Amino acid sequence: MRTILVGYLWLSLALHRDALSLNGVRADKIGEEGIPEKAPVKRVRRGWLWNQFFLQEEYTGSDYQYIGKLQSDQDSGNGLVRYVLSGEGAGTIFVIDETNGDLHATRRLDREEKAFYILRATVVNKITGKTLEPETEFTVKLHDINDNEPQFSKEFYNGSVPERSDIGTSVICVTATDADDNMYGNSAKLVYSIKQGQPYFSVDPKTGVIRTALGPGDMDREQREHYQVVIEAKDMAGHRGGLTGTTVVYITLTDVNDNTPRFTHSIYQFRIPELSIPGTEVGRIKATDRDVGTNAEMYFTIVSGDALDIFDIFTNKETQEGFITVSKILDYENKQSYVAEIQVQNTQTDPRFTSTYSKDMATLQIVVEDMDEPPVFDKHSYFIEIKEDAAVGVVMGWVSAMDPDEAHSPVKYSVDRRTDMDHLFNVHPENGTLFLLKNLDREETALHNISVIATEICKSFHCYLYDHPQQSSPVSVYINLLDVNDNAPIFATLYESFNMLYKSNTPNYSYMVLNQFIYICWCSQKRIQIISAVDADEPLMGHKFFFSLAPEETSYSNFSLQDNGDNTASVVTRRASYSRLQQNIHLVPIVITDGDYPMQSSTETLTVRVCTCDLEGNIELCNSNAQIGSPGMSTGAFIVILLCVIILLLIIVLSIKLTRQRKKEPLIVSKEHIRDNVLSYNDEGGGEEDTQAFDIGALYDQEAAAVMEKFAQQRRDIIPTDMLGYPMHFQHAPDAFDPVLPPVSLASYDKSICRFINDRVEENDYHPTTPPYDSLATYADEGAGSVAESLSSLDSVSSEAEDYYDYLSNWGPRFKKLADMYKSENIMSS
Repeated sequence: MRTILVGYLWLSLALHRDALSLNGVRADKIGEEGIPEKAPVKRVRRGWLWNQFFLQEEYTGSDYQYIGKLQSDQDSGNGLVRYVLSGEGAGTIFVIDETNGDLHATRRLDREEKAFYILRATVVNKITGKTLEPETEFTVKLHDINDNEPQFSKEFYNGSVPERSDIGTSVICVTATDADDNMYGNSAKLVYSIKQGQPYFSVDPKTGVIRTALGPGDMDREQREHYQVVIEAKDMAGHRGGLTGTTVVYITLTDVNDNTPRFTHSIYQFRIPELSIPGTEVGRIKATDRDVGTNAEMYFTIVSGDALDIFDIFTNKETQEGFITVSKILDYENKQSYVAEIQVQNTQTDPRFTSTYSKDMATLQIVVEDMDEPPVFDKHSYFIEIKEDAAVGVVMGWVSAMDPDEAHSPVKYSVDRRTDMDHLFNVHPENGTLFLLKNLDREETALHNISVIATEICKSFHCYLYDHPQQSSPVSVYINLLDVNDNAPIFATLYESFNMLYKSNTPNYSYMVLNQFIYICWCSQKRIQIISAVDADEPLMGHKFFFSLAPEETSYSNFSLQDNGDNTASVVTRRASYSRLQQNIHLVPIVITDGDYPMQSSTETLTVRVCTCDLEGNIELCNSNAQIGSPGMSTGAFIVILLCVIILLLIIVLSIKLTRQRKKEPLIVSKEHIRDNVLSYNDEGGGEEDTQAFDIGALYDQEAAAVMEKFAQQRRDIIPTDMLGYPMHFQHAPDAFDPVLPPVSLASYDKSICRFINDRVEENDYHPTTPPYDSLATYADEGAGSVAESLSSLDSVSSEAEDYYDYLSNWGPRFKKLADMYKSENIMSS
């Protein structure tokens, strides 16, 4: 009803305005017509008598809606002019009376779809069709009525605001629009109001901004997190009769860190075995926080107590649990329980809500459980020094271990033989003393590392009843051998050189060391060699060697020694010349003595060979060893022999490969393999029955003849014993082209003769030794017990009995010619 009243009001206003407009037009017209005809008329514009028209939207009448009247000063009312309308909607939405210029709307119009229309009109002469007025535009505007409800941009809104916010904190802004004309009247003037959500929120009536309406103490997320607020928008500036639209706003209170984490228990108790290694988990503790997300993240700490240095606690970021772990070795015998104060607090705090109560405390109690521990040595490792010449059985040192448990079980000792494979050391099983089993040599191994194992001996009945394992623990024992002067010095080298030639400043002197020999030419009082020595021992003050000739060589030796003072000595000749004929080899025994205690010495022999030299000192003649230089084969000869061996091996490999790749020749490769042979036999044949006189297998290749040898030895005039039983594939059913003969009745012929011939035909067709080309095989039998008697044609003349050969027609195509011959004979004889 309210909408209808508003419509009537706008309609009356529009009609009143149109009337005023028409009256104005008529007044103008009268004024123009009242001008005296004789007065000069000055017109600078065309004589249209309209400007624009107004039309009310949403017209509900049944007739065309009248808009106004178009009139030109060329229309004198005699009906000779015609009004023509064009433009937007001309002829469809808008029509004009061609005679009087009345303009009408043909249908209901909506301003929200189109607010105005631009039309064009002109006046023409009905008779001549001449345009009397130029075409002119005019506008038809639609008057707005309040026919549209306010519409929000979203059907649902989602907003959020931190909990405990102050009053008036902005949450979200909602916006509605009205399709009506906001420039005319109050149809599009909106006012916002809250219909649901009080008293928590309020809305600004002009802007649509939603704000909190309660204080921080009332907006607590932990009490209520989600709110549903309904906002209404009303046009007509909120007055009575305005249209409304609503929307729903879902508001969520976001979390702030206004809650402190709290332990789920005031006391936590755990038990842990004493043998737990560092890092072993003792237990887990948990705390709760009413906040969510990062505001609920927490961490745990141990703040006081005797467990502060023995245990650690860290926080799992995913589960927000506190993990208590062992940080040091536990010992039940020293301490059986620990007590500590633990604390939990948030990782991130809000200064607005931080206070002395933002942390929570709890008590942690950990009980250590007694376990059967292995023996413990009094040291982590042992270091023992002993002289290398210590006697077998000498005690080197000792190890000590004890059972840390309350029972204090006895301990036995043993050497881990995996660390003492040579069985050099041993340990007393009860007191742990270490002693030698074998003599030692520092020059072989200076430092030994063995492991001694201490094993707990359990003597209680409980150990045997439950098969209690024996606890054991190892310890490392390092044994360092001290050096003793037990090695004599020897030559530092073998003094052999194959290409070294030493020359002195004197052109008549030279010598060469070759194969542990010293080769010299004649000379006088010259040094021929510098010798040095080595000693496997390592004295603390370093080596000091003394060189001298053996006592038996001192008086009459041809050579002397000069100690150089630097652990070397020079061998010097004592004669002016040497004769190879008198003595070509000289043996010089040299005694080398060290300077340590006890003093050690050795005698080394140096061999000096005399050679013939030229004037320049080059060796010309020496013994065979000196001329050969080095026994054995030269490098060039060795390389030549090696190449020969490689070539021979390659030849053998190629020969074997060619032999393996050689293909076997087939039985008959071509006709060239069949050769014409003239065979001569000096023995008399056995007649027709002798079928072994000539074997056609000789015409085959010579290699194939050997394969056919065993088949050639069989006689062809009797059934072979190995052919009496043919395989099943030979006994196939005969067909029109099968050479197998049909069976013959006993009344007309002997069954054995028929079987014999059939077997021979089959053998000839399928036997592997059958000749490759056409051949004639003759079969005959002169058996005395045959019913048909002899098959020879010689006796057929004397036979008086009639012969019937009709059965030959059943023997197949091979006997067709013979059957026809005997058949014609029978016809002629009959």
